[in-house]
Amino acid sequence: MSARDNILQRLRAAPQGKTVLAPDVQGFHDEVRNRVPAENRTARIERFCERMAFWRGEVVRVTPGNWAETLRELCVAKKVNSLLYGANTACSAALEASGINGLKAYDRPLDEWKSALFRDTDAGFTSTRGGIAETGTLIVWPTAEEPRLMSLVPPIHFALLYADTLYDTFFEAMIGQGWSTTMPTNALLISGPSKTADIQVTLAYGAHGPKELVILLLDNEEKC
Repeated sequence: MSARDNILQRLRAAPQGKTVLAPDVQGFHDEVRNRVPAENRTARIERFCERMAFWRGEVVRVTPGNWAETLRELCVAKKVNSLLYGANTACSAALEASGINGLKAYDRPLDEWKSALFRDTDAGFTSTRGGIAETGTLIVWPTAEEPRLMSLVPPIHFALLYADTLYDTFFEAMIGQGWSTTMPTNALLISGPSKTADIQVTLAYGAHGPKELVILLLDNEEKC
């Protein structure tokens, strides 16, 4: 008898224990919520900004009327000469009308312009699915129009976040947005710019992604 067969035989012969019940995740979070009531909208926004600042993410408050112009000003201030954005998205028209220099639409297969993307693209702009106030985290769901590389490759990542899509906790975001039935194959949780402390336990930024994360926090129910 091989070692594998011996192990399997012993496992089959082992006494059967009680069926392990699945944890009551909803009940656990309901109990936590009863002890710590949900924050109001203003407090939730403030907490998100504080936590994101802790992770060295930059939050800029904007409105439906000025977010694109504010982005243009940020690009000038940060010397961004090329900004990658998703073509045919909800915000593409506003971006194209903003006068931002060096707008570059993601409208071709990656293999056709990989060199330009990795060498000549200063920043990327993406939408977001929402945010988590408790941890200062962005929720980004990549799509064909806004693939993951847009928030991963360029040195600066600009992200538009609607204040009304902020949740107190990760659990509430999953439940509120119905992740169990609509979750994509690739969901990103982003807290600040890319960082690592693998080398001599020294914290370094931009090792595996953008060195800067700039969030345009749009505090209004209106969309682009």
